[in-house]
Amino acid sequence: MNKFGDFVCKHKILILIIALIMLVPSLVGYVKTKVNYDILVYLPSDIETLKGEKILTDDFNMGAFSVVVTDNMDDKDVLNLEDKFSKIKGVEHVASINDVTGTTIPLEMLPDEVTDIVAKDDSRLILVTFRKSTSDDETLEAVQKMRNIANKDTKIGGMSAMVLDTKQLFNSEMALYVLVAIVLCVIVLELALDSFFVPILLMLNIVLAIIFNMGSNIFLGEISYITKAIAAVLQLGVTTDFSIFLYHKYEKAKKNENDVNVAMSDVIHETMVSVVGSSLTTIAGFLALCTMQLTLGKDIGIVMAKGVVFGVLCVLTVFPSLLLVFDKQIENTKHKVIIPKFNFVKKFVLKYYKAIFAVFLILLIPAYISQSKTKVYYKLDKSIPDNYGYSVAIKELREKNGIVSQEMILIDKNIDNYKLNEMTSKIEKIDGIKTVISPSKLSEVGISDESIPKKLREIYETDKYKMIIISSNYDIATNKLNKQIDKVNKVVKKYDKKAIVAGEGPLMKDLVTTTDIDFKNVNYSSIGVIFILMMCVLKSVSLPVLLVTAIEFAIFINMGVPFYTNTEIPFIASVVIGTIQLGATIDYAILMTTKYLEERKNNNNKQAAVESALDNSVSSIFVSAMCFFGATIGVGIVSKIDMIGSLCTLIARGAIISMFVVMLIVPSILLIFDKLIIKTTLGFKKGGK
Repeated sequence: MNKFGDFVCKHKILILIIALIMLVPSLVGYVKTKVNYDILVYLPSDIETLKGEKILTDDFNMGAFSVVVTDNMDDKDVLNLEDKFSKIKGVEHVASINDVTGTTIPLEMLPDEVTDIVAKDDSRLILVTFRKSTSDDETLEAVQKMRNIANKDTKIGGMSAMVLDTKQLFNSEMALYVLVAIVLCVIVLELALDSFFVPILLMLNIVLAIIFNMGSNIFLGEISYITKAIAAVLQLGVTTDFSIFLYHKYEKAKKNENDVNVAMSDVIHETMVSVVGSSLTTIAGFLALCTMQLTLGKDIGIVMAKGVVFGVLCVLTVFPSLLLVFDKQIENTKHKVIIPKFNFVKKFVLKYYKAIFAVFLILLIPAYISQSKTKVYYKLDKSIPDNYGYSVAIKELREKNGIVSQEMILIDKNIDNYKLNEMTSKIEKIDGIKTVISPSKLSEVGISDESIPKKLREIYETDKYKMIIISSNYDIATNKLNKQIDKVNKVVKKYDKKAIVAGEGPLMKDLVTTTDIDFKNVNYSSIGVIFILMMCVLKSVSLPVLLVTAIEFAIFINMGVPFYTNTEIPFIASVVIGTIQLGATIDYAILMTTKYLEERKNNNNKQAAVESALDNSVSSIFVSAMCFFGATIGVGIVSKIDMIGSLCTLIARGAIISMFVVMLIVPSILLIFDKLIIKTTLGFKKGGK
């Protein structure tokens, strides 16, 4: 007796009422869940650069800073602007070279390397420090108020300005992501299913599951904007086929059973066994992301695994209730399925399977090599459109003031001046160093510490540390800058072993190092976990190897496309795409293989078994892949944030590539390795056909 199925059918109205009631706390949780827009906070907490950031926050009251560029402003106006900035909540210090020289001391008295940066031609630089961290709400609000106060010729740079642009751009696009994904999925389902009304119910069910999942994120404290952007569309794409599976089973059951409640009860039981088992590989794939040192992986992994769980629960409770309640409307809107049966695929594969397998072998190594050569970028600002505030400011800082990247050396305050001068002299000789700014530079031209205003001294000196600012000619997250930082570190440690080189450059260097390790770890973890699960599900030693190899081939092709198109992809895409594509599409291969094994165990020969497997799975795989594609490609097209757009484009393309691989290559593998599969899979008698 199917007690769970009977309960759902008996209490269908109650289930729908409870689901609607649960929407309220879920929506509250969704709204209240904080969204983090700064990826660098996900770096391991024990790295030295984050310790440097903590010192900047705790000792210098510099949780973040912005560099402001003013054009065509008198010195008095610059000082006036500083005064306005200093009154904004969240701002700690505001300073420019005018605080040192006032309006009377000629700038020509200062060293050229200083004036070239802070007072080039008709521009002036203002340094603004903030009490709280880069992505703290107070800091972001302060940057926005600065933008409101400043005129159009004043540009505001800094990490917080970039985070603010990301936040505003993301918030303007988020609703569009979900809308486009739903519309494209509905179009696919209207073509694939035999009722115009079922896709609406199916989408309603999945949207409920998505809201439940996103609302429960409040227990995590906060999530990344990347997680928020892709979680909904991924959940939509990954769990749609669960609902399709239940609906098809229900339609078949109704032909043999007059009582729709009895039919649905049996279907819920069958679906529970199949869908729960199938979802485990997807959940495992997402949870493998939790092995990343960059805890953004844990963020995405937990939210997505949770999303699959909510998706399964709704498929087994809410969706059956909707189908039963609206059964008449479903029957009244029936139509012919428009998607073809794909018989041509079956005929092609059975006739040319050896040639298909040969092509697979020929392409496997080039595909692996090409994906390893795909260029990856780590520059977070590359995700921001060129016409946004941060991008405009950073362009002027580079072109006009020669500020490409800056680092800050935090060194013991009590270090002797002669040692400090000796250290800065050695740093200046390192290739690519543009300028080293320290208090000693000012003392050389007769401006003593005592003559420098207290508010300015507080920026570069505390009771424990002195700060030295380095300006580099090398761009953030490049090999040249990373090597330069290593050299600077080597010099600095000779004078103070506890000194720290901090700032965006060192943080990005750590990001590169961390994600390089994560790329290998997360791929190995996902393959290992899914391999073990497949051994349990398929009860085979050979099939997990063969099927995972096929999907990995699809991943190689997907990741190799940017190499051939000479396209750089964001680093996070290179790390997570393999795990997402493997976890989300390995089910296609398992679906086909399970049917093949059933037929072989019924003593059908390998040709008949593969033919039946193709007949019973190709249409389902096509619909599932197209829904997955539809849910993600729309976001890839409409998103102006490259970090999100590129990731969703890769996921969408991966779904299509995996679909073709499973339709063409997996059947070929089953036919060629049939004897090996029979011998290494439980449930077969010796000497099968």
